[in-house]
Amino acid sequence: MDKVYLPFEERIGELDREIGALEIKAKESGVDYSKEVGKLGKERAVEIDRVYSGLSAYQTVQVARHPRRPVFDDYKSMFKESMGLHGDRCSGEDPVMYTGFVEIGREKVLVVGVRKRVIYEMKEDTRAESLEKSRIYAGCAQPWGYRKALAKMKLAEKFSIPIVTLIDTPGAYPGIEAERYGQAQAIAVNQMEMSRLKTPIISIVVGEGGSGGALGIGVGDSLAMMKYAYYSVISPEGCAAILWKDGREAEAAAKALRLTSGDNKKLGTIEYVVDEPIGGAHRNHREAAANLEKHILKEVRKFKKMKPDDLLVRRGKMIRENRAGGKLTARKIAKMWD
Repeated sequence: MDKVYLPFEERIGELDREIGALEIKAKESGVDYSKEVGKLGKERAVEIDRVYSGLSAYQTVQVARHPRRPVFDDYKSMFKESMGLHGDRCSGEDPVMYTGFVEIGREKVLVVGVRKRVIYEMKEDTRAESLEKSRIYAGCAQPWGYRKALAKMKLAEKFSIPIVTLIDTPGAYPGIEAERYGQAQAIAVNQMEMSRLKTPIISIVVGEGGSGGALGIGVGDSLAMMKYAYYSVISPEGCAAILWKDGREAEAAAKALRLTSGDNKKLGTIEYVVDEPIGGAHRNHREAAANLEKHILKEVRKFKKMKPDDLLVRRGKMIRENRAGGKLTARKIAKMWD
């Protein structure tokens, strides 16, 4: 597959093309260009390190949305065994929301994940109350997807099986039908019920962590982010459209939203940052999956040792203090915004 380069990766793309041209030339002519290729390779490594050590907030968002970034289906390589579960026993099946019992390492867990490659098309509704134009949303779950997730999580609780949720969504599906079938209520109920499930819940934002769509499967004992993921109350474009009436101000909005993994760690909204390969997870899927698996196993084993009642006490305290910003004083917050 052709490589895709983000706007700020122009020099990296040039170096990759130069290396590729030399490798083809060496193959066709039989001339050894290994020294030249090695020199360009070193320059490329330095350039990647330079670019990715100083990403802006909006550049981080672009990396999180990279078309080659691994999504839920790519992380399935971690599962030794899997048994998918379907339906919410109420409305239907949402293919965007995966639920299933799997084995990661030697740990049996329930995995709940947003499948970003599954899309819905919002078709224009001719009825007077609906003026939606046709748009395509990837990784946006329906209310029955969130209800399915909760039903399977309760099943995991029944058998004392830990839950792992992989979050990668720009937000919940915004169609009229979704609202009609209780999108907001489904997300709210999930948050309430997840806060009191008597089994460990490990959540990781692996790409986009947008709004209520992320919160609907993001309440638990441990919340982490991949290094170049983002986690925010709204997308930068949505924020810019509200505050400046202009989506082109997305870069300024991203900076103000404090949505990067580093910002969220400082704010206390997450506990851990899971490292990514140099230059982002899209450059090495296997290494990204290995880092994610290592984090999941560490957290699952840690929380399995806790008694269910102690787990709930700890979770409640963490939600009230850390995730709700209870430990942050007004002065500290003002300092962060300076």
